[in-house]
Amino acid sequence: MKILSQRWLAAICCVLSLGAQGTGALAAVIPVGPGAFPGGSTLITFDGLADGTEVNGLSVDGVLFTYTVGGIPLNGAVVIDGGPGTTNNISPPNIVSVGNNTGTLTLVLPGSETLFGYGFAILSESTISDATTISLFNGATPVGSLSYAGSPDPEFTGGFAGIESTIPFNTVALTFNSTAAPAFALDNIRFASGSVQVPEPGTLLLMASGMGFLLCTGQWHRRTKLGERQG
Repeated sequence: MKILSQRWLAAICCVLSLGAQGTGALAAVIPVGPGAFPGGSTLITFDGLADGTEVNGLSVDGVLFTYTVGGIPLNGAVVIDGGPGTTNNISPPNIVSVGNNTGTLTLVLPGSETLFGYGFAILSESTISDATTISLFNGATPVGSLSYAGSPDPEFTGGFAGIESTIPFNTVALTFNSTAAPAFALDNIRFASGSVQVPEPGTLLLMASGMGFLLCTGQWHRRTKLGERQG
């Protein structure tokens, strides 16, 4: 029982810590799949755009795309193309890096959203734990971020990266693991305002406090009964 109690206390302290860290500007964020997006969500497929179309400065369905390296906009590195062909989450035409792939692809959305996702691939055939990262912003204020693993999909490393946030966002920054792969691609970008399933940090803190109170109360009763038996 003592070992169990110590484990419960450690878990409660962890939840309390997470709640305390989340009481500032950062939201609670969770990964989601394509099924989390409600009907009517915006879906960008890049259909109708010619191969070679410059992505830096491109505007599609009200979304402004900017590609920067070291904070400086760069033309010619990311274009509309057909690679890597059709995967489980990408089909031509799509966004492809054809030059410097170490930069950040930033999307300024037409409004505030709580859901965002896209299909991706990187030029590798191995499972990569941090193939791509999503960072969310409300204006210039960071909201939260998550990294996503990629696995053969079916040949090139990739998958679907989706995120849900308790705080609405209007800007999304995407990066790809340039150490693990020399190129990246993405397609089927979607976003929406959905019903948020992530517990608010305040709720997590309240839950943890309640668990701590119940645990301490239970320990007090056990010790009281033990004292009565010994007396």
